[in-house]
Amino acid sequence: MIRERLISLDVFRGLTILLMTIVNNPGDWGHVYSPLLHSDWHGCTPTDLVFPFFIFIMGVAVPLAMPTKTWESTTFNKILVRSLRMFCLGIFFNYFAKIQLFGLEGIPLLIGRLIITVAIGYALMGNFSSKVKNILAFSILFIYLFLAYSGIEAYHDVRLPGVLQRIAIVYFVVSLLYLKTTKKTQIITGAVLLLGYWAIMTLIPVPGFGAANLEKGTNLASWVDSILLKGHMYHETKTWDPEGILSTIPSIVNGIIGLLIGQILQREITKTQKATKIAIAGVALIVVGLLWDIVFPINKSLWTSSYVIYTTGLAATCLALLCYIIDIADYKKGFKLFLIWGVNPMIVFFFSQIIPQALVMVQVKNPENPETQINLLNYLYHFGITPFFSNPMTASLAGALTYVGIWTFILWIFYKNKLIFKV
Repeated sequence: MIRERLISLDVFRGLTILLMTIVNNPGDWGHVYSPLLHSDWHGCTPTDLVFPFFIFIMGVAVPLAMPTKTWESTTFNKILVRSLRMFCLGIFFNYFAKIQLFGLEGIPLLIGRLIITVAIGYALMGNFSSKVKNILAFSILFIYLFLAYSGIEAYHDVRLPGVLQRIAIVYFVVSLLYLKTTKKTQIITGAVLLLGYWAIMTLIPVPGFGAANLEKGTNLASWVDSILLKGHMYHETKTWDPEGILSTIPSIVNGIIGLLIGQILQREITKTQKATKIAIAGVALIVVGLLWDIVFPINKSLWTSSYVIYTTGLAATCLALLCYIIDIADYKKGFKLFLIWGVNPMIVFFFSQIIPQALVMVQVKNPENPETQINLLNYLYHFGITPFFSNPMTASLAGALTYVGIWTFILWIFYKNKLIFKV
């Protein structure tokens, strides 16, 4: 029972991280099919579902990983250290391209950065004693914060928030809620957070801008980021961060709803009853999310309450469908690819964002203009993929799928050798 249920969740996780890899690694950012881009502001594309689906899946996994509620110091320490390890892995993405070593440049600098990457990855994903994990996680976090606020030019504007950082925070809060509260309290907590965030964002005036609003750069969440994260935000937005402080609050509810769904999967009822309850909950959440969208628009960057409800509704519906297909109909053919991706998400998450940054550092002679150079990532795309496609958007998608193919081969080797990397 548990094995099959986890397979369904692994498949869902694999689908999600595969989509993440596609949308994060197009061959050409200037030519991308619109469903593979985030909404410009209000609205929701398939790409906008990836992040909330991850948080939902994490929430579902919490009770499955801890079927017996046992609150003790060792349990709290495991939760804290795992959260810190995820948090530190996420921050490293933002440091990689800024690392400076004794004035090195080019390939020697790249080698140095890769050595540090492997060391950080091992320190945060290696299997050590609890004490060693503690020391490593806290030490690495201290180094990050010291560099960010030390005044060293190379790190003065390094970004601190991010996807894994938000997931780590949500995991910590949701795990404690699961162990220390009842389902009723979890529901009330989720409702208070969503309604409270709605009130904060729509009623409180924004200092320096006037009335409450939901526009780019002038809303309350943006103002909070500009005060507390000044100089350490997403480089494209500059004055606010899409994974900022205030917008992290409602994201906790994605995890809480996942937690409630996970507890449905623990109940002593039939598989069909479980899947039906999850499906009904999913459809109800979608409807509520769309209705709330009328007064509090669905928006990923602001992580609005309607966005939380709508995306968790879609996630629950998808999970219910997979439960029906895999657990009830016992149809597993065709899902092996996603299972391979789903059991090793952290290794993909970490290195799939490092590899493109590394390839950009390698300069080679430009065949079209021998007097100039081109980075290896662009070289491989422009001379290895684009010649086969007349449509630049299709070529860009082919570049992303090629990257997925390479990762599929790597993950298949890990799967065959039962290598699973966890924080």
